[in-house]
Amino acid sequence: MASSCSRLLLRSRFGLWARPGSGVVSGAWFGSRSRCYSEKVARETSSVAAPQDGIYSQEHFSLRESLRKIIEKNITPFVDKWEEAGTFPAHRIFKILGEAGFLGINRPIEYGGFGLDFSYNIAVAEELGNIPCGGIPMAIGVQSDMATPALARFGSDELRRQFLAPTIAGDMVACLGVSEIGAGSDVANIKTKAVKKGDDYIISGEKMWITNGCQADWMCLLANTDDGPVHKSKSLICLPMKLPGINVAKKIDKLGMRSSDTAQIYFEDVRVPRKYLIGDEGMGFTYQMLQFQEERMWAVAALLAPMQNVIQETIEYTRQRKIFDQSVLHNQTVHFRLAELETEVELVRSLLYRCVAQYIQGNDTTKLASMAKLKAARLVREVADSCLQFWGGMGFTNEVLVSRLYRDMRLMSIGGGADEVMLSIICKYMGTLPGKK
Repeated sequence: MASSCSRLLLRSRFGLWARPGSGVVSGAWFGSRSRCYSEKVARETSSVAAPQDGIYSQEHFSLRESLRKIIEKNITPFVDKWEEAGTFPAHRIFKILGEAGFLGINRPIEYGGFGLDFSYNIAVAEELGNIPCGGIPMAIGVQSDMATPALARFGSDELRRQFLAPTIAGDMVACLGVSEIGAGSDVANIKTKAVKKGDDYIISGEKMWITNGCQADWMCLLANTDDGPVHKSKSLICLPMKLPGINVAKKIDKLGMRSSDTAQIYFEDVRVPRKYLIGDEGMGFTYQMLQFQEERMWAVAALLAPMQNVIQETIEYTRQRKIFDQSVLHNQTVHFRLAELETEVELVRSLLYRCVAQYIQGNDTTKLASMAKLKAARLVREVADSCLQFWGGMGFTNEVLVSRLYRDMRLMSIGGGADEVMLSIICKYMGTLPGKK
């Protein structure tokens, strides 16, 4: 999968010359409550040296092991504090991840990336899912896989050195400026404009629900650069966030994803050089649609561990919790339901891996990625709701992971394309979507 140069870089960075069988270490991902699950994963994956499920090799597992150590040391112990504060120190955490190479897995080597294929991004996304909240993995995903794909593919060398390289290194925090109050899933309907004036663009408008927006150093901005057809009038622009006329109006108070700052941002006659245009003018909508496919696969991968971990924690809790002189888990309704949920998680995993395998071979995976995103977003809500029920009153507190998952993961059927948008895409590929009159 990886080029020989990339493999050498990967082995050097993560010490992958270790003997087979050393790829995963046991340890507590969510504290002592999930130690048994951590050890279970270690047993299942530590002996894997050959490709598994078509996309993972020992190098993928070793990459995850290195990331797990960073998470356990620098992130997990502080999540509760950051959740309470409603933000986390993005610059500090991204610098740690950047120095370790986790913000440029499939980015070009000449800009600080590893140059690996997208399956390694998916492995990283799966491991990030072990962070005991949804907000921080989402923020990292925006940095590594949502704000930079178009820049990495289509940006000039000058732009990539100015914005991509420091983002990969963790020296800059990036955000993606697409959504607006009247244009979330309907990307074609955005109103923000970038009007040409000499060698500059003058930007006016607003963006809403911008992850990392309060801390970002630059934004990958989607704006209208002419008045032509909606799918050919938009462009992506690298926008430094300290320019005059940019107003971060507020940090949005959200139901979940509490540790991830989300901003509403206004632009009033912001002047930016036209050389900050990513790729060709008018191609922004197309670039963004390409980016969405990677974003959706990444999001599905990041949901696998939270679902697994909550199911496992629910098994342990219901095994210990007594009602009518027997454990809750002893009830067939409970253990059958958990078996159903575990089965659904594995089905989503298989769909995702199939989609990724086709994607790295250069195939159009829009339909499969939309299916995976639709199913995973609905399933994580189902897992959280069903498991919370089995926790009883404890599940309605802020003291357990399942309640945080219940709040955080409701976003997944909205963000990155709502369920209804996924269904429309699938119908389009099936030939059942009615045409516009």
